[in-house]
Amino acid sequence: MDWKKLLISPETNIADAIRIIDAGSSQIALVVDQDGKLLGTVTDGDVRRAVLNNVHLHNPVQEIMSCTPKVCRDTDTRFRIKHLMDEYELNHLPVVDDKNILVGLETLRHLTTTHRIDNPVFLMAGGFGTRLRPLTETCPKPMLRIDEKPILETILERFKKNGFWKFYISLHYMPEVLKDYFGDGSQWDVEIEYVVEKEPLGTGGALGLLPDDLSDLPLIVMNGDILTHVNFEKLLTYHEENEADISVCVRKYDYQVPFGVVDSNNSIVTRIVEKPKHEFFVNAGIYVLNRQIVEIVSSNVPIDMPLLISNSLEDGAKVVSYPIYEYWLDVGRMPDFEQAQMDWEN
Repeated sequence: MDWKKLLISPETNIADAIRIIDAGSSQIALVVDQDGKLLGTVTDGDVRRAVLNNVHLHNPVQEIMSCTPKVCRDTDTRFRIKHLMDEYELNHLPVVDDKNILVGLETLRHLTTTHRIDNPVFLMAGGFGTRLRPLTETCPKPMLRIDEKPILETILERFKKNGFWKFYISLHYMPEVLKDYFGDGSQWDVEIEYVVEKEPLGTGGALGLLPDDLSDLPLIVMNGDILTHVNFEKLLTYHEENEADISVCVRKYDYQVPFGVVDSNNSIVTRIVEKPKHEFFVNAGIYVLNRQIVEIVSSNVPIDMPLLISNSLEDGAKVVSYPIYEYWLDVGRMPDFEQAQMDWEN
């Protein structure tokens, strides 16, 4: 469906709007101004109500259009869009950016059609989870339950809903617990292969254990204790559009110094700033790696992702950052685990 064929101006007469609605499969016309800003929508139901109210078909659609239609953002996930459609019993949602410029149209039919994405996903699930003891003394951290479901299962299901089907999972601590639970992935209609670290290999070393027949498509790598609503398809598109070798997801982190900070020059005070706040972008534990980056990681040689990225930069690789504004939570500490429980309850 080409949503641009559904665009009309507010001066378009109702009769012409009917022809556009009938010609499209979505039963909707999108009213925009000259700059592409969404002004409203006209549906088959709007037209029928107008006819019943004796509105002349040569009148402009601005007389009958919905001026406050439900919309979704271009940063929303498929899960979020589907939730909005279910909540308001809608079959379509205009997609707008942060300036209310129309950038697309999502339909229920599209969202409920299986969308297959062949890029593999590598989930790092071998850590000891020492900061969550005693919970992790008898259970691997990715298997801790939130809303009666293991964290890793929630992650897997979100990827699956977005069309991903090929998964690799790295294991070390209590590997059989995860293998017994997830098996080959057939219960979720996905494929799962495991790589087992005999010794801890750091946050990136397990990449060297991936099989030789790994897809040439960019690989999504994610820590197995992260809950997020990131749109991974948009992340892949960003990676490819920037012709990146590595994409690093980052989160904005604010830190406020709890004291007044004194600036001085040769013992002469120049200013005092009371409790200044500093903003940083921090690593969010989600990456996209091209195949050639994966291939430089040696088998069974420990390496952390920051060092792998630094080495790649020195070798001339293009590394880009992808800012995350969606929901994101690293379930690494007890307060995070408790926060996740509250988030899911709400």
